[in-house]
Amino acid sequence: MAISVENFFLDPRSQATLQSRIQQMIAQGILSGRFRAGEKLPSSRKLAAHLGVSRITVTLAYTELVASDYLTARGRSGYYVSENAPEPLPAATPRPQEDRIDWMRAIGQRFTGGATPEKPLDWARYRYPFIYGQTDASLFDHANWRLCALQALGQKDFAALTSDQYDQDDPQLVEFIARHTLPRRGIIAEPSQILVTMGAQNALWLAAQVLLTQRRRAAIEDPCYPALRDVLTQSRCHLSPVPVDSDGLPPDLIPDGTDVIFTTPSHQSPTSATMPLARRHALLERAREMEALIVEDDYEFEMAFLRKPSPALKSLDEDGRVIYVGSFSKSLFPGLRLGYLVGSAPFIREARALRASVLRHPPGLMQRAAAYFLSLGHYDALIRRTARVYAERRRVMEQAMADHGLTIAGRGAHGGSSFWMAAPEGVDTGVLATRLRDRDVLIEAGRPFFARDAPPRNFYRLAYSSIPSERIPEGVARIARTIGGV
Repeated sequence: MAISVENFFLDPRSQATLQSRIQQMIAQGILSGRFRAGEKLPSSRKLAAHLGVSRITVTLAYTELVASDYLTARGRSGYYVSENAPEPLPAATPRPQEDRIDWMRAIGQRFTGGATPEKPLDWARYRYPFIYGQTDASLFDHANWRLCALQALGQKDFAALTSDQYDQDDPQLVEFIARHTLPRRGIIAEPSQILVTMGAQNALWLAAQVLLTQRRRAAIEDPCYPALRDVLTQSRCHLSPVPVDSDGLPPDLIPDGTDVIFTTPSHQSPTSATMPLARRHALLERAREMEALIVEDDYEFEMAFLRKPSPALKSLDEDGRVIYVGSFSKSLFPGLRLGYLVGSAPFIREARALRASVLRHPPGLMQRAAAYFLSLGHYDALIRRTARVYAERRRVMEQAMADHGLTIAGRGAHGGSSFWMAAPEGVDTGVLATRLRDRDVLIEAGRPFFARDAPPRNFYRLAYSSIPSERIPEGVARIARTIGGV
């Protein structure tokens, strides 16, 4: 019996190509048992007319399904469900599962309730998203990234794509980091001193796990990147928040007995302060006195479009005590999840072993695609284009904030992608952020960045990475009007 064309309906919500949607529709029909082995499918002409698509689209979909053995072609007779097609899944009668476990007692360690704030996944639907760390699709080089991904999928790179590298990284990506990225920060490193990670946050976690115990002490900046504070809290080390000033982390406030210092000297997160050269040397000397290690998170150095970035702290290190954290997720796109650790070989060896026990290595396809994108010059072109756009957005935002009397608490001497803002005393920016959402505006409240017991509630962050210049003035105006009404 032939399958009726009325059995075919394309999902209007799908964003896949028409060919892919037709393939998926037929495959799901076979897997659900609606289309059985040996049944004849409608002709490509009839199905195309029924779906309102071109005949070649249906033919290509049929051809792919034949290649994957879902269908078989019988000369001029047409297409049939293959005898070798996957068996339909047995129908199951769903029933509610009773959970008799006392999870309050069963869970040995809790990771919920940390400092890291939740960010809206639907941020792009807001007209004025002053949200940090998201990709602007209008700036990203989709065409060349697609070509690099296709190149990484080729036969030449089959081993890099499919092999279990155990604890090793893509040599092409490591070579680019060692010979191109790090020298731009004044850092010289061998491949044995570099470890690819699943983003900067994974790099910070690896560093914390390797370097800290319940008996050791870590110093962090206050305010700081909330996810770092969560990582260190979970490590159960002793934690010392150190208030930052306009020059970043003050070395003389780091308590005696500190074992590891976490810092963002080039672009303090979130205040955007840049640590002067003299203070960088003082920080290295303070660490030397205490025999402490330093973890330097250089998360946004590529966005130095106002002036040349300051030397990385690690480039000034003469003892090997600085561990450097970098990321491609910030400068390419956050979903890439690729970062790297740079440190002395004994440290990298331990971090590599820990990574191998948890996730072995980041996906080979993403590493090789990124290696091509970087080495073929597309990355540098993207950075230059992004820097020009960010510079213009920054100019427009500074003018808009001046026009509406908003106070900038930190703006970053070299550029970046955000401003650290201060609302008037008495304004709770958590409440402000909630009210602004109803007015199509997204901001980040400052409270989660602070570790102190009674943190200030009037700080907030405004990013310009994900909002076009023409929308900035009205977005800033709405913020100003809402602050006036809080």
